[in-house]
Amino acid sequence: MSELVSGMPAPDFTLPRDGGGTITLSDLRGKPVVVYFYPKDDTSGCTTEALQFTALSGEFEKAGTTVIGISPDSAAKHDKFIKKHNLTVALAADEEQVAANAYGVWKEKSMYGKKYMGIERSTFLIAADGSIARVWPKVKVEGHAEEVLAAAQAL
Repeated sequence: MSELVSGMPAPDFTLPRDGGGTITLSDLRGKPVVVYFYPKDDTSGCTTEALQFTALSGEFEKAGTTVIGISPDSAAKHDKFIKKHNLTVALAADEEQVAANAYGVWKEKSMYGKKYMGIERSTFLIAADGSIARVWPKVKVEGHAEEVLAAAQAL
């Protein structure tokens, strides 16, 4: 799988989402979409990232941009995560890592010398025409949502 870069078509996906139903990327064509991949609900970094995107949700809305968080957690787990932290961003469940593999973010990781497969925290800004406008690999959470918002506003 080659790395996704700006200008390439964003891989489409249909995934179960929080609150029931599904979310399909191509259904959102015509306006920008932020797709951020994160490892796990209710962990420190992932909670901070979700809270930062939630805090800026009104600004993303003003910019006409939809924000979708994707992790391997189930939709039911997403529902609990949203309720616990009053999140307003849409969360999609990628339990089979279909979207994570399509976007090249399902990677070998290492912790305390143990190797395992998991999500490499990454964000994709998708333009209204469905092409990738910008990619943020190996995201550091602090200040990231603000940087993504600025890029979305510049589209």
